Amino acid sequence: MSGADAGAGCVGIKFAMQRILLVASTTGYQVHEFYTAARALGIELLLATDRCHVLDNPWGDDAVSVRFEDSSPGVASLRERGPFDGVIAVGDVPAKIAAEAAELLGLRFHPVEAVGAASDKFTVREKFRAAGLAVPGYRLAKLNADLEVEALRATYPCVLKPLHLSASRGVIRADSPREFQAAFERIRAMLQPQREESLLIEDFIPGREFAIEGVMTRGRFQSLALFDKPDPLDGPFFEETLYVTPSQLPTDLQRQILSTVARAVDALGLRDGPVHAEARLNEQGVWMLEAAARPIGGLCARVLKFRLKGSSHDIGLEELLLRHALGQDVSHAALSPGAHGVMMIPIPRSGVYQGAEGVEESRDVAGIEDIVLTAKPGQILRTLPEGSTYLGFIFARGSTAEQVELALRRAHASLRFRISEALPVVR
Repeated sequence: MSGADAGAGCVGIKFAMQRILLVASTTGYQVHEFYTAARALGIELLLATDRCHVLDNPWGDDAVSVRFEDSSPGVASLRERGPFDGVIAVGDVPAKIAAEAAELLGLRFHPVEAVGAASDKFTVREKFRAAGLAVPGYRLAKLNADLEVEALRATYPCVLKPLHLSASRGVIRADSPREFQAAFERIRAMLQPQREESLLIEDFIPGREFAIEGVMTRGRFQSLALFDKPDPLDGPFFEETLYVTPSQLPTDLQRQILSTVARAVDALGLRDGPVHAEARLNEQGVWMLEAAARPIGGLCARVLKFRLKGSSHDIGLEELLLRHALGQDVSHAALSPGAHGVMMIPIPRSGVYQGAEGVEESRDVAGIEDIVLTAKPGQILRTLPEGSTYLGFIFARGSTAEQVELALRRAHASLRFRISEALPVVR
């Protein structure tokens, strides 16, 4: 029972404000969204982040410094800042820290081992196979392996993947030994500073791709949204652009995807907290790509609006997850009426971002709710597979998914970006 519920009939009795620990990177877009939702609910939010521990509260937010590379001292110090009523994480690495903190502080969250398994692509494949889920052929390859030998061993088309990077970073399709060697070299150059030893090689899975947003409550999976990805993701790189919900798939296929996701998160051992999953569907069935122990990333969560049982008021994903972290029942949460969509604006070419034109014209497109450009003038942009960011986000709502998709495409077509060539670094 929350403090607010407990005091509903107790005049004159004051209860302490409920507190939630939020683990996130200082650069995460969602941190502000969670703070806004927490204020609306009257919840105190304490941020644990990878900020430099030498600086003394530089932003005035009283955050706790936790080194993501060596989290033990920072996590242990959280005892002094408690007690907490719940914990939430934004991002794959923060989810690991949150799991450690939850274990130490006795809070509900995904187990440490499960979060670690979900963040390692090879372990994910092993867990899915052991659970009887459909998995492509896959194997590990050492980064210092003989490329000619590895290229001859591969089955084409195949996909090469770093084990621990997210947002499609470093994921490359190869259709021939020559492409395989080029992709391997490219990924190896990316991973050298990160001390990775291996990468994953797996058969390419044809088919349509879908994203699933959900939440786990004591081991039970609850779907919050099933997103169609209208653009084909066939490679050579796999940059995501459009997400539209509700899905236009037939009901039986939607059930098939969601039941497979439920089996997948159970196989990984995820138990309490948000889940973001990716899957492909073809004539052979549903193929799980991943199931991460975190919510959808960046500003994309803004596309999701929910109605709780008995309410006509829309709430965002952040408020729903805060309520869930406090132990409130969100099992009856449903997407708000209509269709919802977001475009993650792709970077057309690498270079230095100078600015954008046509923004107001794009905002005037029927169905467009907002356009947020997150790239800053002077920022160096990198396309996939090395890059991991977007120019910004376009949000749309409408009566049907078709209307939403068309609005997003029209708005994007009206935008013109100025990107100059980046000058080489002279040493």
